[in-house]
Amino acid sequence: MPEVDVAVIGAGPTGLFAAYYAGFRGLSVAVVDALPEAGGQITAMYPEKLILDVAGFPAVKGRDLVANLVAQAAPFQPRYLLGTRAEKLSHTDGQPVLGLAGGEQLTCGAVVVTGGLGSFTPRPLPVADSFTGTGIVYFVPEPAALADRDVLIVGGGDSAFDWALALEPLARSVTLVHRRERFRAHAATVARVQRSSVRIVVNAEVTRLHGDSAVTGAEITVKGAAPETLPVDTVVAALGFTADLGPIAEWGLRLDRRHILVDSAMATNLPRVFAAGDITEYPGKVRLIATGFGEAATAVNNAAVAIDPSAHLFPGHSSDAP
Repeated sequence: MPEVDVAVIGAGPTGLFAAYYAGFRGLSVAVVDALPEAGGQITAMYPEKLILDVAGFPAVKGRDLVANLVAQAAPFQPRYLLGTRAEKLSHTDGQPVLGLAGGEQLTCGAVVVTGGLGSFTPRPLPVADSFTGTGIVYFVPEPAALADRDVLIVGGGDSAFDWALALEPLARSVTLVHRRERFRAHAATVARVQRSSVRIVVNAEVTRLHGDSAVTGAEITVKGAAPETLPVDTVVAALGFTADLGPIAEWGLRLDRRHILVDSAMATNLPRVFAAGDITEYPGKVRLIATGFGEAATAVNNAAVAIDPSAHLFPGHSSDAP
């Protein structure tokens, strides 16, 4: 494959902004992601969720944020290599070389790793192991598909409560079951769900699913009480995810568990390899989309100097461009 100035690994929000910023700096860019669509976890997990902590947007749907980021980078014609996994990293004459799935190689002036949490797999719902029918989902990319259904959400984190809010005006009924009294979700979101028509059952577990070819009901058991059977069409298992860096873990990067250690320039321990976004770790790190945007700009500006030592670290403001 032809040489590119910057290869961005990960097409989530941080990676898409890095693609824009590389183009703004006059650098050619390729964006590599194992997922088939741009947007990373937002596209895969919560495209309809309202995101409230991106500067300049009082609220923006996940899919709209991704579409805007793609549009922002579009004038610079980034090359998207989606559905393609970056498997190997080596260096030739000081330049990083990415080995892609299928055997292709991509020679880069620099690499910016923005892989979020890496690849992620939903934690299974234990009771689902004995149920062979349909009706159990781990993502809700299209809430409208669950309109007029009786929905049972299992979990106590942000995804569980976000989907409860999204589905409450659409579904026939929404019940949220959590095995503890305390929730991991943001307190403001929990309060909104508590004020809604969503039924919340705590200290409880789903102990059985009813139905043959599809879910028709679910048995929930509260500690110390007799089981209760609810009519259920769809079970949303929002029990969290296990993350895996995959091949990146074998590249020789200095890691803190599954995060890449970087310095204030977002540089890793490998030459011309930078990282930004949730995948990074440094003292005081805060994992927010807003943080990732700033880290992407820092990484790309420092990558530009690594590629061309005569380049300025600060390129000027975008408003100064002709």
